[in-house]
Amino acid sequence: MKILNLGSLNIDKIYQVEHFVEPKETIKSAAYKELCGGKGLNQSIALAKAGADVYHAGCIGQDGEMLVNILKEHRVKTDYLRHSTKPSGHAVIQVNREGQNNIIICGGANDDVTEPYIDEVLADFSKEDMILLQNEISNVDYAIKKARDRGMKIVVNPSPVNQELETYGLQKVDYFILNEVEGKYLSGKETDRPEEMMEGLKEKFPQAAFVLTLGENGAYYFDAERCVYQKSYQVEAVDTTGAGDTFSGYFLAGLVQGRRIEESLRSASMAAALAVSRHGAAPSIPDMQEVNEILNKEDKEI
Repeated sequence: MKILNLGSLNIDKIYQVEHFVEPKETIKSAAYKELCGGKGLNQSIALAKAGADVYHAGCIGQDGEMLVNILKEHRVKTDYLRHSTKPSGHAVIQVNREGQNNIIICGGANDDVTEPYIDEVLADFSKEDMILLQNEISNVDYAIKKARDRGMKIVVNPSPVNQELETYGLQKVDYFILNEVEGKYLSGKETDRPEEMMEGLKEKFPQAAFVLTLGENGAYYFDAERCVYQKSYQVEAVDTTGAGDTFSGYFLAGLVQGRRIEESLRSASMAAALAVSRHGAAPSIPDMQEVNEILNKEDKEI
């Protein structure tokens, strides 16, 4: 099974700060880095590092050569990338001393994903394949519709949440991967209780399976028939940027490789823990060998 990730590509502008800037406040950053990111790019690299066969489609500006290079470096296939007259998408990221982040994204070239381009890309994929989508590009709803017409398995990471999500044909989605903010929004439940979110999501999308990530409180896989819980691995958080994308990529890789849900969740949880212990988004993603070595060591110690 091939995975097509029709997703965003961003240049991350990362500012290390003592605390997040407040309204009317000006602060000086302790450090600055410019790295490759975007939920789409991060998830493609995580998929590839976990051993999946992944093709990335999306749009970059003339300033996006570093984005192409990092995908190629990690064996992500880049044949479907297109150049836009707009600058590449970018994100302004504050990382505080606790390792937490807040993010502002600018669409840039990510907003140039057109319907004809989507048709052109999807022509090379079939019902044997899977498409992964996030909410950082244009025409997501069109991509869902056309992928369903081709019989592809559809995975959606509905991030960032916005009112436009409500207009998408989400009843066509096979798998949702979401965090508690996205879970609360899509479930329609005014609650922070995972159990209530899960019931709301199953009621609203009975055809789908879900992965709900809860940060340090672990993650759940659930569908109409079962629910599986996975604990989180506790590490000292340095930078949480990209942790969810790492989890998503590792879980989906396990899914297409035919691994048990429990195994896929465990690998994804460990990979995400390693990612938050390092700086950056794409650069922090571990490879499968490192993840397996640590998990095997844990097994021996039990």
